[in-house]
Amino acid sequence: MLRTALQNWAVNKRFTVALLLVWGIVSFGVPYFAVDLNLQWLGAPFGFWMTAQGTLLVYLAIVVCYGLVMNHLDDELAQESSASHDKCRP
Repeated sequence: MLRTALQNWAVNKRFTVALLLVWGIVSFGVPYFAVDLNLQWLGAPFGFWMTAQGTLLVYLAIVVCYGLVMNHLDDELAQESSASHDKCRP
């Protein structure tokens, strides 16, 4: 069980780093290049609209993805833990 828990932690760390990279790119990369989008959209510059609205949707997607993946990993770990616990019973 310890090996499985360590593998679960490694997957958790890799996934968290990947989501942090997405967050960083969306937070700093999109606003930097949004200045180049100079067309008007609903009375505001398109770059401003894309940054203000699009990043919020990406942040929401990051939170939802993290929750779904971590629930899945926790369920797998619980199933393997209960299966190995049942094998130890006489």
